[in-house]
Amino acid sequence: MRSVCLKQPGDIAIIDVPMQRREPGGVLIEVRSVGICGSDIGAYKGVNPLVSYPRVIGHEIAGEVAEVADDETEFRVGDRVVIEPYVYCGKCHPCSIGHTNCCENLAVRGVHTEGGMAEYISHPRHLLHRVPDGIPWRLAPLAEPLVIAMHAIRQAEVEAGQHVVVTGAGQIGLLAAQYALTLGAVPIVIDPIAERLTLARSLGVAYTFDPMETDAVAGILSITEGRMAEAVVECSGSAHAIRGAVGYVSYAGHIALVGWPKGEVPMPTALFTKKELTVRGSRNSVGQFPESLRLIAAGRVRVEPLLSKTVSLAETPAIVADIAAHPEKYLKVNCVL
Repeated sequence: MRSVCLKQPGDIAIIDVPMQRREPGGVLIEVRSVGICGSDIGAYKGVNPLVSYPRVIGHEIAGEVAEVADDETEFRVGDRVVIEPYVYCGKCHPCSIGHTNCCENLAVRGVHTEGGMAEYISHPRHLLHRVPDGIPWRLAPLAEPLVIAMHAIRQAEVEAGQHVVVTGAGQIGLLAAQYALTLGAVPIVIDPIAERLTLARSLGVAYTFDPMETDAVAGILSITEGRMAEAVVECSGSAHAIRGAVGYVSYAGHIALVGWPKGEVPMPTALFTKKELTVRGSRNSVGQFPESLRLIAAGRVRVEPLLSKTVSLAETPAIVADIAAHPEKYLKVNCVL
């Protein structure tokens, strides 16, 4: 079968690999669509420290059930599914307390193990979720970045009526802002790219700031009538944005860090104490795929405006290289088989 393989950084190609067989405890899936994620681009550029090579990339995976075990009772051949790509051990401390998203032995498809940019994959049956019929294949993989955004909003303990600053208007930031709206919160999106701020406003975000052109702190102070935002969700990984979160957040506020920084970021920890902040990391998600799919199917979170382009499997190596070279041209690209 065909697959998209990174032989080493900068060397990506369609290759033939042995046909995937259904593994014990797994379901064989005919892949119908896969999202191209920032982690895939990082792997291509050689800056994703979690990736080993050679590697079939892709972890945002949707497909059709092709084979099940004889005793399978929940899934049938032909079912439309998305996968949770975070395969956890179930034995370590975080797994024992329900934090399977940060399992000490976590194996993420397309990062630690072979990914979904192939014609077939086998995946553990307990990590599958049915896709509603109303969601087309080209959009189904967006359920995965949506759960990342949802988990970050939950880590920041966002509630109805609160203001939440979202730094970074990439796909995760725009999805986080939309999810905040479904909770009745008021998102404030900060990003230096004007086109992405325009897109945020078209998705229902009332307040946006370009931090290079506007004093975001003064703007947030005005919007919140002097309180500042009860929550900040940092989605960019930018050192400037991470440091800025401490200024954007209110006293007794919450900060969730979901963007991956490129290096260590100095932080004014005295302000953590002075403001009595709750600062949390946010990695992957736990138990949020069903809600994610419901929100997409109902149109409460709009994912299609985030999709810049849809390509075939054969076109994927070239588009990965182009995204790496010109990231400003793309917000989200999905591969449809």
